[in-house]
Amino acid sequence: MKAPPRLQALIDEGLIDEVVRQLKSGKEADVYVVRGDGHTLCAKIYKSAHDRSFRQAVDYTENRKVKNSRQARAMAKGTRYGREKQEEAWQSAEVDALYRLAAAGVRVPRPHNFHDGVLLMELVCDEQGDAAPRLNDVPYTPEAARHDHAALLREVLRMLCAGIVHGDLSEFNILLAADGPVIIDLPQAVDAAGNNHAARMLMRDVGNLRAYFGRSAPELLATQYGPEIWDLYSRGLLHPDTALSGRYERQAGAVDLGSVMREIEDARLEEQARLLRMG
Repeated sequence: MKAPPRLQALIDEGLIDEVVRQLKSGKEADVYVVRGDGHTLCAKIYKSAHDRSFRQAVDYTENRKVKNSRQARAMAKGTRYGREKQEEAWQSAEVDALYRLAAAGVRVPRPHNFHDGVLLMELVCDEQGDAAPRLNDVPYTPEAARHDHAALLREVLRMLCAGIVHGDLSEFNILLAADGPVIIDLPQAVDAAGNNHAARMLMRDVGNLRAYFGRSAPELLATQYGPEIWDLYSRGLLHPDTALSGRYERQAGAVDLGSVMREIEDARLEEQARLLRMG
């Protein structure tokens, strides 16, 4: 097929040889299957993030590092230059997270290159060698649901041990490869230690997994892996091989009303996003 302009630039640079087909078109990026250096890869072309809400952007980008104080001031003021730098930081967050998580052994697509807003990475394939489906397109038996739920909890745990929370994990951004689930779409990934919203996002990620797999294996709906994982992490007791029970007893104490209201608002925003994806 004819290469879109931003991929033609990569062909001209010798980074890829040809564009095979378009794989997906979304609000945040267009994804293509490409070939280069004897490999079939995935090329993710980022779009503008103007349609993401300001509140979401603030939550996700809290404590992200920028190159200098001028960029930080421009991003805070929302100037054109600041928006450009904020978008660059948003894209770079996924690239940085992929390299960091791949090095930690987390099941994510292996990154190959990042050039002018285009991320080249491994193409995740199914047993037939075709592009792997998303979990929301896969029918599950109770046994398979329990197996993949446990597998993904281990990946969430490994991510957290590497200092990263996905921030938007659900059946819509996990692919089912020939050898098991692979986590994708990480531009909103946050620093677990440096972002005040990390705990809430981790709970939501794990809660989304529980809700999805709980449709096929209802006993999962009673588990409390999210609070258990974060409690172990916050006490410095979490390791990649930590055994989880799915049980957690909340400690008695004062109610943080602000935190409760933020969780309610996050649930509302998540439902809006889910309805948009389904539409």
